[in-house]
Amino acid sequence: MQTPRPCSAATSATLADHTPLRRLMQCLVKPLAGLTLALGTVAAFAAGPTTMKIGTVVWIGYGPFYVADALDLYKKYNLKVSLQVFTDPALIPPALASGAIDGAMLTYDQVVGQVAAGMSQKVVMPIDYSNGGDAIVAATSITKVTDFKGKKVGFNPLSPSDFLLSYALKTNGMTDKDILPINMTPEAVPAAMASGQMPIGVTYEPSLSQIVSQGGGKKFHVVYSSKNAPGLIADVLVFDDKAIKARPADITAVTKAYLDGMAYMKAKPDEAAKIIGKFMGVSAKEVKEQLSGVYNIPLAEMPKAFVKAKETTSYYASGEIIAGLLMAKGQIKAVPATEATMDAQFVNALAKK
Repeated sequence: MQTPRPCSAATSATLADHTPLRRLMQCLVKPLAGLTLALGTVAAFAAGPTTMKIGTVVWIGYGPFYVADALDLYKKYNLKVSLQVFTDPALIPPALASGAIDGAMLTYDQVVGQVAAGMSQKVVMPIDYSNGGDAIVAATSITKVTDFKGKKVGFNPLSPSDFLLSYALKTNGMTDKDILPINMTPEAVPAAMASGQMPIGVTYEPSLSQIVSQGGGKKFHVVYSSKNAPGLIADVLVFDDKAIKARPADITAVTKAYLDGMAYMKAKPDEAAKIIGKFMGVSAKEVKEQLSGVYNIPLAEMPKAFVKAKETTSYYASGEIIAGLLMAKGQIKAVPATEATMDAQFVNALAKK
């Protein structure tokens, strides 16, 4: 078999010698194709990073995202993320559905409700689950959930506070008909309780600490918290199915930057606490105290949330309880398939590396 001539020799080919000429063209085209690809990559970075808006609320469990934002940990992934802060978490799902934001930090019960309503919003990454960071607080004279009967309770409807309250009432043989609900945002609860407007409120950090610290810590206390229901109030990163299909690289970048933020928190806890505190409007000391009320899920444990299990840290188990409560309250008409609420591809791919 004749050995093909090198490209330098092929330059002597004539038009009559088609085989050498073909080799000549191949030798010229391949480098040009590689150069075009390289220039395309350079041009993409030269054009600047792609942008993404993600909706959030002020919540201690989102600390790694706040660190990533302050240190611009998205930059090395050629992505620019803008955090859009909402005071009412119930407003985030419609903002995501309308395209006003590209992604969102939600609680899993919100996702269940949205999917049941026909939305195509899916969990792409577990963030944390509340471990005392959400709570029902009351005057010290109220010592148990059954004492709530006939009393005013301030909470935000269709939010994690509503869900925690519903679960607490149900497990104590009660329903929302046994209380006098007062509609208000989690941030408004501390002032309302301090003014004597109501004796019971449902909120989360940092508002939780604000209430408990009133009166030197002798006026209000926690009666029921997310510690009583581990995994039921789970925070998740969510994208619309269209975005998942159109921007997989960007979603992977967001996930990686979040993990970088979590690594920074572990390596430099003092510096991280200052960063998170600045975003949340609290001191670094308060950040460290509040972090004990949440559990940020490490990458190695993330895939478990998407796998069928009896533990409530699995979306299959917690989702069943959540859907049951939402059905009982008439907030959904049918229980959505758990698979329709999540997309594990990004977490699974990163966990395998």
